[in-house]
Amino acid sequence: MTGAMYAAVSGLKSHMNALNVIGNNIANVNTDAYKASRYTFLESLYTTVSSGSNGTSQAGGKNPAQTGYGSTIGTIDMDMSTKNYSPTGCDTDCMIDGDGFFLVGDKGTSVTTNDELKSLDLTRLGNFSFDNSGYLVDGQGKVVYGFLQAADSGGSTTSVSPSLTAIRLPMASDGKSGTAAGTPVFPTASDTGEVVDASTGVNGRIMQDSLGIDEKSGQITCTTTDGKTVVVGYIAIGKVDNPAGVTHVDGHYYQALEGAGSVHLTSIGGAVAGTDKSPIAIISSGNTKLITGGLESSGTDLATEITNMITIQRGYQANTRIVTVTDSMLEELVNMKR
Repeated sequence: MTGAMYAAVSGLKSHMNALNVIGNNIANVNTDAYKASRYTFLESLYTTVSSGSNGTSQAGGKNPAQTGYGSTIGTIDMDMSTKNYSPTGCDTDCMIDGDGFFLVGDKGTSVTTNDELKSLDLTRLGNFSFDNSGYLVDGQGKVVYGFLQAADSGGSTTSVSPSLTAIRLPMASDGKSGTAAGTPVFPTASDTGEVVDASTGVNGRIMQDSLGIDEKSGQITCTTTDGKTVVVGYIAIGKVDNPAGVTHVDGHYYQALEGAGSVHLTSIGGAVAGTDKSPIAIISSGNTKLITGGLESSGTDLATEITNMITIQRGYQANTRIVTVTDSMLEELVNMKR
C-alpha cells in the first residue's frame, strides 16, 4: 500500500512543477517577445510483477504485469514561433517576423569565426535606440551587431563589409575636442562637430528623429542637417539549427549551447551577401523579415494557461486523495488487532 503513497507523492511533485511553468507563463503575459513554455508528463519507474510469454504449443501467451510508481515532468519546451505585432510608435523598434534572433553583446567583441559568433547573445526583443556614443543598443545596453558600410582607399562609396561588427553612427571630425582637424572620432552627446559618412563624405549633423530601419533589408539610415541620407549599416540576424534548443542565460537573452546546434549568419532580404573571403558564411534569410515601429508580443495564451491551471489543480487534488486514502488504510491495518 505504501507504493500507492509514493506514486501519489511523485504526482504531487510533478503537478507542482507543471504549475511553476504555468505560473511563469502567466507572470509574463505582458512581457514583450516572451516565449511561453509547455510541459509534458512522463511515467516514472516500473517494477515487473510477472514477465510476459509468447506461449507454447500447449499454452497461450500472456502479457507482462508491471506496477508503476507515479509520474515526473518529462520535458519543458519553449514555443519559438512568431507571435503578434505590438506597435510602439518608435521607429528603431524591430520585430523579427520568422525564424532568427538579433545578435547583441559587449562593445568590441571580435566575431570572425562561427565559434565566436556563438559567444554573442541571442534575443527576439528589438527595443533598440542609439546611445550617447552613437552605438545601436537594446534596452539593457547591449550593442547590436550587424554589417557596416565600407569605403575604398579613396574614401568614396563601395560595398558593405561582410564582417560582423557593432553598429554605430557615422564618424565626426571637428578639431575642437582635443584632436587634430580631420581626425575621425565618434559623436557623443557633447560633440559639436560635423558628421562625416566614411562611404559618401556627406557632412552635417545627424537629425535623431530621422533615423529609420528598412523592413525589407534591415538597412539603417539617417538624415543629416543638409538633407543628405546616410547609410549607418545593416542589422544582422542569427539563425539556429534548433531554435527551441537555445538556453536562457539572462532575462530575454539566449545562447546556442548544447542542444541548439550551430548559429548561422544571415541578412534580411539578402541585402548583404558573403564572398569567398568572408570570415563567416552568410546564408539565405528565407522568409524572415523585419517589422519596424513595434515589438513582438508575449507568447502567453492566457485562456490556455488558465485552463491548464484548472486541470493541474484537479490533478493535484486527486493525488492528495490517494495519500489520504492510503493513510486511512494503513491506520486500519495498524489497529486491526485491537
